[in-house]
Amino acid sequence: MTRSTRLHTTKRAGKPAALLATALLCALTAGQVLAQTGPAAAPATKPGSGFLPPASSNAKVIDSIHVVVNDEVITKNEVRGRVAQTVQNLKARNVQLPDVAALERQVVEAMIVERAQIQLAKEMGVRVDDRMLDSTIARIAENQKLSVQEMRNQMEKEGTPYAQFREDIRNEIMMQRLREHEVDSKIQVSEAEIDTYLTASKAAAADKVEMNLSQILIAVPENASPEQIAARRARADDVARQLRTGADFAKMAATYSDTPDALKGGEIGWRDPDRLPPIFATELRKLKAGQVTPVIKTNNGFHILKIAELRSLADAAAPEKDVVQQTRVSVILMKPTPTMNADEVKKKLRELRQKILDKSATFEELARQNSQEPGSAAKGGDMGWLEPGDAGPEFDQALATLKPGEISDVIESPFGFSILRLVERKSEDQSAQKERAMARQVLRERKLQEALEDWMRQVRDRAYVEFREEQ
Repeated sequence: MTRSTRLHTTKRAGKPAALLATALLCALTAGQVLAQTGPAAAPATKPGSGFLPPASSNAKVIDSIHVVVNDEVITKNEVRGRVAQTVQNLKARNVQLPDVAALERQVVEAMIVERAQIQLAKEMGVRVDDRMLDSTIARIAENQKLSVQEMRNQMEKEGTPYAQFREDIRNEIMMQRLREHEVDSKIQVSEAEIDTYLTASKAAAADKVEMNLSQILIAVPENASPEQIAARRARADDVARQLRTGADFAKMAATYSDTPDALKGGEIGWRDPDRLPPIFATELRKLKAGQVTPVIKTNNGFHILKIAELRSLADAAAPEKDVVQQTRVSVILMKPTPTMNADEVKKKLRELRQKILDKSATFEELARQNSQEPGSAAKGGDMGWLEPGDAGPEFDQALATLKPGEISDVIESPFGFSILRLVERKSEDQSAQKERAMARQVLRERKLQEALEDWMRQVRDRAYVEFREEQ
């Protein structure tokens, strides 16, 4: 017997393996629910928390369908494996385990959202080739201070098939690329918004703090009926009541919360209140360490937040000076061709350099006639102002030995062979630019939180989900 349903819960799209979190944080960048909060895929362990492959068993279990997601199935054995891994991760974090039914419900919902996102990514043509996959896995191994083969041996010893691990990583990258296309790329921050933010932040009190936060969200489905909203409110109120009477916050989060961080006890980490949505920041500023907010209603549902710790921040109103040395450079670049080999190119450049030194020709004239650097040749070789690293270490090393007006010897670089002229040097304070860049990032994170949560809910709501129950 089966029953079909479209559950309107939210965004639990995490992979439980710590390796997956490590992979995405070293190879990609993302946003999260409530507080700009780490990887968009919301893994169940923190980056760097160590390698914890899924638990394995030699027992043979007859498999069957647990849930259908669109035209694919999630089997009971897949759920058992994910539950076992989640238990390992929760124990490693010293989080009290919720009851089995609640834990399985959370895990299954995470798997549904994940599967729906992978399906959408495939429909949109998102692909991850083996070269990209191999590069990502190599970075995972490097972060674990292992070779790829050593990591593979360790995984197989623990009972994790390497082929399945590769596909899990491939899926994580696909989901991240999908989110970047569907959510991240559409977030815009205007210059006026940056001006407003900087004015407000500088006018704020000098004393600032960071908060180590945890959260519980009882989600409200999109287009929910009054009865559904009332039921979710009642659940949130009951959770709040249990917390007031001494219930463990991490256990309650793992049992009831509808967010990606539920399976790690609701822990978000250290956050600046200025980077939180105002409705949360207002309530949190009333609290001391260890205290919990009342139930907070948003468009996404009912939130309960806890401040685990508080710590002071240095005054952020006046950024430290960031002085960068810049050089204005001209270049004549030439590349070997079928008719002129590398030695001949170097000889030609030495001849040009000597003409400039003899004043029989100007650098600008020879650059226009000979340089193959498309951005500067027409301007007499002028590359404009460069900062360290802009043109590569070979150029940086050569420029460091020159005085204004001097011309370098022939330099070999990945671009070809060059001679450089140092026109002038200057120092520039880039504090203001960096301050604006930081403000832009803060504002972007604020917008990304809500946009990502809303998008993940829509993906989940559009999916056809059918649970199978054995009678």
